[in-house]
Amino acid sequence: MNPATRTTTRFTAAYRQVAGAAAAHRHVLGLVLPVALGLLDAFLVNGMRPGSELGVSVTAALALLLRRRLPVAVLAVTLLGMYIGYIWFAPMIALYTVTSRRSSNALAVAGAVALALAHYIPYPPGGFVPAADRQGLLDMLDSCVQGAAPAVFGRWTRTRRQLGERVQELTATRHREAELLAERTVATEREQLAREIHDVVAHQVSLISVQAGALQMTCCQDSSRDLARTVRELAVRTLTELRHMVGTLRAGRSAGSGHAAPPRLADLPALTEESGLEVTLDLPGSQDGGGSAPRTVFPEAVERAAYRTVQEALTNVRKHAPGAQVRVTVRVCDSGTADARLTVAVRNSPPTALPRPQTYPEGGHGLLGLRERALLLGGACHAGPTADGGFLLTAAFALGV
Repeated sequence: MNPATRTTTRFTAAYRQVAGAAAAHRHVLGLVLPVALGLLDAFLVNGMRPGSELGVSVTAALALLLRRRLPVAVLAVTLLGMYIGYIWFAPMIALYTVTSRRSSNALAVAGAVALALAHYIPYPPGGFVPAADRQGLLDMLDSCVQGAAPAVFGRWTRTRRQLGERVQELTATRHREAELLAERTVATEREQLAREIHDVVAHQVSLISVQAGALQMTCCQDSSRDLARTVRELAVRTLTELRHMVGTLRAGRSAGSGHAAPPRLADLPALTEESGLEVTLDLPGSQDGGGSAPRTVFPEAVERAAYRTVQEALTNVRKHAPGAQVRVTVRVCDSGTADARLTVAVRNSPPTALPRPQTYPEGGHGLLGLRERALLLGGACHAGPTADGGFLLTAAFALGV
């Protein structure tokens, strides 16, 4: 994990802790504050004198602790406290909770009517007769407003919460659509790039293969004929790998899911034999160090990277150190641990002849490409001259990829 990723992870964890603590504080405050308002209302209205009014009022205020779990039952208890103890805050908070957490419109209307009646009809009812005078109408209007206000506010809160959830769903849907559009755009660009690769490279390699085949048929010397056959086989193999990589690029599959098998460590003996160099191959699992195929299977990406590293090193030896002896060593370090890695070392002796003045095609990657490949696989790649005038290329790849 690089420092930037580690810093981001720590910041995210700290933000989650702070957000969790803030949510817990809001939850506690949401439970304690209504109860405190209810108790304050009960003692202000009924005083400190023990009695049924104060007892019912305090019970109604304490019942608000359960208003989120049992909103309907808590509303019934607080309505009793309003009717007997003349309190307002507890029943209004309970009605708000019912209307904001229950979807039933009938329940909201029934709660509002019950609260209005509890406020309008005095306790004990005795000979209460509704009056049609000015004061009676004002009391009735006051009761209706007191019953309707928490119900309307609770319904508004519920609607606002549902709209917020809907907006979040729409935002998530748009994000998913944007991701799909980006993936589709990348896939289109990948197909275009694959077609360009095929058009630019495949045609030229096909011409090389055809010319090498014609040269093989017309050559009189056995050495020239064998060289032409080798060139043709290499061209055909290059075309096969090119088609495999282009097909992978167009289909968006992993590098090892095409028709042609990707190169692995088991292919190193054939690679060294075709290189035309004097190579000593030492692979893991080979008892004699004579270049037999390894018996251990490693992650495909690691084996492919190791193969390409040896291939690039042998190409450089052919270019810059003709006649040099080469030793290729592949080893497993820290086997069975989390730091297990596969190491590749390609060492060549000083050249015995001067490099031919020949122009080689440049791939544009070379050692830089090998270093990038090693970094992507959690390793490293180093190259440099040795004390005896030779050259050493080493690469390590993590086996936990």
